[in-house]
Amino acid sequence: MGIKYYLDNKALYVSTIIKKFEYAFWKAVNYASARWWDVKMGKGCRFIGKTHFVRLQESNITIGDNCRFNSTHTSNLSGLFAPCIITTAKKEAKLTIGKGCGFSGTRIRCGKSITLGDNVRCGANSYIADTDAHSDDYRAGLDRPVVIEDNVWLGMNVVVLKGVHIGKNSLIGANSVVTKDIPANSVAVGSPAKVIKTLEVKE
Repeated sequence: MGIKYYLDNKALYVSTIIKKFEYAFWKAVNYASARWWDVKMGKGCRFIGKTHFVRLQESNITIGDNCRFNSTHTSNLSGLFAPCIITTAKKEAKLTIGKGCGFSGTRIRCGKSITLGDNVRCGANSYIADTDAHSDDYRAGLDRPVVIEDNVWLGMNVVVLKGVHIGKNSLIGANSVVTKDIPANSVAVGSPAKVIKTLEVKE
């Protein structure tokens, strides 16, 4: 490849070099933040921007190896409204995230128990909660655990509410609100999300 090829693609190459420095900087910042909040962070996690961790005392946050967190407006080209926010809201809450998961402006609020398996993809501006949050309001119900199994893909702006169990390999379409269990190997869309297709899983 000649010099003209590199000149024609200079923006891409310069951007790639800048990103390597950016990854190193944000990794240092976010691992330091995780240590400050006593979040158990796995190895090899990658960050763009500042992920916000808040761990309430006597609660637990565990994040597996090789997870990715996009927390700036343009770190996902769909556009992010907010940084990733990973929080426990009550004492004894347990938030567990498996290996190889990806988050883009994702907010997770755990009041009881939230478990994500391995390789879960959380699309731009997704939200996961096992609590109504406003415990002082008589209309708020009890917290209920959320389980999202391996290889689930949550599309952009998906909301997963308390008491939901999503089976492995399932895909939740953009802008869906998940209020009930979704079986494994399913495509679900809508508000509330309903299964519209069963996936053939390739072994």
